Amino acid sequence: MGVLTFKGGIHPYDGKDLSKDKPIKAVLPKGELVYPLSQHIGAPASPIVKKGDRVLVGQKIAEASGFVSAPIYATVSGTVKALEPRRVVTGDAINAIVVENDNLYEEVEYPKLKPYKEMTKEEIRELIKEAGIVGMGGAGFPTHVKLSPKEPEKIDHVIVNCAECEPYLTSDYRRMIEEPEKLVEGLKIALRLFDNAKGVLAVEDNKPDCIEKLRSCIGGEQKIEVCSLKTKYPQGAERSLIYAVTNREVNSKMLPADAGCIVNNVDTVVAIYHAVVEGKPLMERIVTVTGDAIEDPRNFIVKVGTNYRELVDEAGGFKKKPVKIISGGPMMGFGIFDLDVPATKTSSALLCLTEDDVAKWEPTACIHCARCVDVCPARLVPAYLSDYAEHYDKEKFEKYDGMECCECGCCSFICPAKRSLAQSIKSMRKMILADRRKGV
Repeated sequence: MGVLTFKGGIHPYDGKDLSKDKPIKAVLPKGELVYPLSQHIGAPASPIVKKGDRVLVGQKIAEASGFVSAPIYATVSGTVKALEPRRVVTGDAINAIVVENDNLYEEVEYPKLKPYKEMTKEEIRELIKEAGIVGMGGAGFPTHVKLSPKEPEKIDHVIVNCAECEPYLTSDYRRMIEEPEKLVEGLKIALRLFDNAKGVLAVEDNKPDCIEKLRSCIGGEQKIEVCSLKTKYPQGAERSLIYAVTNREVNSKMLPADAGCIVNNVDTVVAIYHAVVEGKPLMERIVTVTGDAIEDPRNFIVKVGTNYRELVDEAGGFKKKPVKIISGGPMMGFGIFDLDVPATKTSSALLCLTEDDVAKWEPTACIHCARCVDVCPARLVPAYLSDYAEHYDKEKFEKYDGMECCECGCCSFICPAKRSLAQSIKSMRKMILADRRKGV
């Protein structure tokens, strides 16, 4: 199979050399741990502990409050200090459980499980659900829901998103280099849920060492293959990835399952391995701490609830004062104004930059060059959609497919007039979705 890709896209500076060649380092948090109850799409988890309770590593502290929800587990031993709203990376104050770390890391005893090849599909899904696994590529969709489509017999592709197209991020790369066996085994577990599916490890071709390692791990496995993708942003966006691998198109009214596909992030699939093979819930993830303001950029295994400020300290602190701090990557991350926020299940990176490439340019009038159209993976006209959004013209915005935007930011990146196209479109999409929920 040749190099696969999608329509449109861009080639921004990737910044991956800062951290990709350093081994993953584990971080033990020092201060209090903050566990927001909303770390996923769907209903917030419900706390099952109270102030003053002592908890252990691996103990459930909040349970799922519905089918589209996920439980939360303590990642340190210590005492529940408070149940109160705490600030998260989006700037919102979210109800959270606060645990004072006693630095003993006393752990629960995890259940001994039979080999997954002897488990039923229901047993595997229940373990994944109980482990609190969600999509760790950013969206945070509960994984057990994704793995429970209405017509599982129609699923013919289980795709692992190994593209990692977002600039600066190298957490998936390090996971593939250091623990490819767990990734492949996690995919084999997911494949047991779908009788007619094959597994695809989709890797951009700027990671030939990962491609080689994964192919070596697969061995003679007939139901799994490694696909080489063209290095281009946003190759890892769900719709772009599905099109590249299967040549099938998915729109905003569809789920990937409607196109016969299930897509999961690298860390999500490894979390499936830990849950089904080792009986461990989701308690940690890999976070890239990087940028030209960081002294020692690298990847860390981070316990959920760890304060971002501690991650900067682990990376040697700031060598230069950052002008811009982003939770996530530069294309789709959140700009943050305070490091006193917790790492959650969906925290992929902390990016600290000495320049703000957005703020230093003053937007000018659109010159109708159509570059935004050329790079849009959804084949939209972002310049017009942005105008409709700025004038609150909901009717035209929806008529010209504004809801098909995947919010990748390619249009803003390429615009010579430096217009905030993606931001305007994103705001309008958010407004329309809120209206729909209200029945407006």
